[in-house]
Amino acid sequence: MGISRICNSTDLPFKESRELLVVVYSFIFAIGLPANCLTAFVTLVQICRKNITAIYLFGLSLCNIMYLSTLPLWILYVKNDHHWQMGRLSCLVTGYIFFCNMYISILLLCCISIDHYKAVVRALESRGKCFRSQRTATMVTVAFFGIIAVIYCPVFFNKSIQEDNIETCFETPLSDKLAYYNISRFFLGFLIPLGLLLFTNYRIFQSIKTSCSLNPDQKAKVRNVAIAIISVFVLCFAPYHFVLLVRATFFFQYPDEICTFEKKIYTTSVIFLCFSTANSIADPFIYVLAGENVRREIYRTCRMCGIHWPDDSQ
Repeated sequence: MGISRICNSTDLPFKESRELLVVVYSFIFAIGLPANCLTAFVTLVQICRKNITAIYLFGLSLCNIMYLSTLPLWILYVKNDHHWQMGRLSCLVTGYIFFCNMYISILLLCCISIDHYKAVVRALESRGKCFRSQRTATMVTVAFFGIIAVIYCPVFFNKSIQEDNIETCFETPLSDKLAYYNISRFFLGFLIPLGLLLFTNYRIFQSIKTSCSLNPDQKAKVRNVAIAIISVFVLCFAPYHFVLLVRATFFFQYPDEICTFEKKIYTTSVIFLCFSTANSIADPFIYVLAGENVRREIYRTCRMCGIHWPDDSQ
């Protein structure tokens, strides 16, 4: 039998985090959109030059652009004290894109990490084999987009997300189904990918430490990319998913106190949710702009556009 504790979502302390959320979301939008557009162009050029990892980066950029395009609607929502005034469909589309972006990003980060693992740790075995081909990378990327899109399709048929008489969007009271769903998101969407990232990057660290074929600069580059992947993943996604787990656990253990607890943890929850979107600005700078070949491509692009940028890659 499901637990039935109805809380009023309109009683949540929306104003406590309003100013911070507006500032952070606005900053992410202003920096992230042009950065990801540039990243998408540069990685597309790299794809034409048979760069395999660029396919995952291009998918990551498209995913971020799709999410960032909906961010102004969410900023208006927060500024209006969490009153969604743009219709139920736009609420559903905005939330749908957000969650698709989060978990597609997580899966693509895993793909990038696994690709680095194969290229560094298993360089001899993977050389020339199909699992490091552009075709395979493209199929994997398209498959992840499709799988996540299908998994979140039920959101369009869930009337509880935004009832006609409720103005909040995707801030419905916690229920037993939602609590179970949050637990599955923690383990399947966060913990398992985290374990995969830790394993592959640990093996990368061990491999470059004993490698004689890589010079110190190459080792530092590989090490920095590995550290960047783990840092972005942990800093952006860990806080939000741990809050999901805490809320779900409290719901089942103390059902009579869940409404009070939801009010207390709400501000922390939405702030962590906000910071989980910071990967939209971290991805381009860490995975693309830090690369030597990409810096040269950006330099050439800027020169073509009449923008003078010192070329530090010479």
